[in-house]
Amino acid sequence: MKLFFSSTSPYVRKVMVCAHELGLSSQIELLPAKASPVERDKSLVDKNPLGKVPTLITHEGISLYDSRVICEYLNDIGSGHLFPQDKSQKWEALTMQSLGDGLLDAALLARYETFLRPKELCWNEWVNGQIDKIQSSLTYFESLTLADKFHIGQITLACSLGYLDLRFEHLNWRQSHPKLKAWFEVISQRESVAKQWALAS
Repeated sequence: MKLFFSSTSPYVRKVMVCAHELGLSSQIELLPAKASPVERDKSLVDKNPLGKVPTLITHEGISLYDSRVICEYLNDIGSGHLFPQDKSQKWEALTMQSLGDGLLDAALLARYETFLRPKELCWNEWVNGQIDKIQSSLTYFESLTLADKFHIGQITLACSLGYLDLRFEHLNWRQSHPKLKAWFEVISQRESVAKQWALAS
């Protein structure tokens, strides 16, 4: 398998954490790609019209995207455990994944607005709206009792918090979210997660 990737993409990290958990990481060849929404990478667009990472090319040559589809595919071929089969646990995990992805979407939109857009055109109210989404998501995650089982929802949350550390250190999310801080300190030591943090170092 081949994976178009950017070392700082939290969605790529999410896929690679899943791959490591499932014992599939050695089967994936990483293909560096420029995932900028402004300067589109033709080699990536040829495989994924959106030109976004991660994009996975399967053994059969099929292109899969986005991270949610890729993670579920890896879980299937790896006969995995990352998507709970119990109905109540399943919907809880999938909803947590969706919220984690939404947090990341907001973070990336804020990042693009402040980093890619010319400063004189930056829309501060837009940025503040995205930051508010991040904060309300963190508040919700702080209210949860995170289960011991490491599933797709927890993987997404871990990658979300890691991205905030990378790009939004000024938010200092740990100060007002002690339960998340404690959980993240433990999860960050997990081998599959620690290996992905090293990608961007």
